[in-house]
Amino acid sequence: MIMHEQNGYLILAHLSDIELYYTSPEFIENEKITLQSEEFHHAVNVMRNSINDPIYITDGVGKIYECEIVEICKSNLKARVTDEYQYECNAANIWFCIPILKNPDRLKFAFEKCVELGITNFILFTSNRTIPKKINLDKYLKTTQAAMKQSLRAFLPKIISTSFDEITKLSGDKILFDQKVNPRFTGKIDNKKSSYFLFGPEGGFDESEISSIENEKKYCLSNNRLRSETAIVKCASLLKLP
Repeated sequence: MIMHEQNGYLILAHLSDIELYYTSPEFIENEKITLQSEEFHHAVNVMRNSINDPIYITDGVGKIYECEIVEICKSNLKARVTDEYQYECNAANIWFCIPILKNPDRLKFAFEKCVELGITNFILFTSNRTIPKKINLDKYLKTTQAAMKQSLRAFLPKIISTSFDEITKLSGDKILFDQKVNPRFTGKIDNKKSSYFLFGPEGGFDESEISSIENEKKYCLSNNRLRSETAIVKCASLLKLP
């Protein structure tokens, strides 16, 4: 659901049952949008779009454009913007700090569900007990882009990688989840402040990592032990982002 201006009034608009494509803002100019590479291939060769067909494209920074295809070339198509929709990012200051998991499918699942639930910023980190130490970021960037389009969201998720120690040096609240503490996380946070949500790897955080976070910033997500990816998705659902 988004607010759309029509005849000078803001109305509630719904976008559903559409195929959404992504292009970088640099390919949007003077009410014309160029679609190329894999997105072009999918639009033309898979979905069989033709000239004059409607098509929806997001710029990944807050807008979805309703367009009409005006030209199809060998390696790209051009579309004319007929309408546009503006989203507000309610998760701009929220960072989900996700450990590198041994099973890449579990990591992919966490990314997909978090994007569907509105999370847009991710940090993949290594800690004392993470088993893998290297990751292919491009693979997960493709996962989050696909999840953005599937859930009809207009913000292309960001993923960076670093270590647990480097995250603790960043400016903002550090919120660590630990099953052994008493306060239960309810999802209430100050969206105007930067918040870094730290989820433990398969082996959990070690004592030095836990003690580096202020006690009032440590929460429990469940009375039962959760897998890392389950805890991540549960937290995203508790935040109740639009």
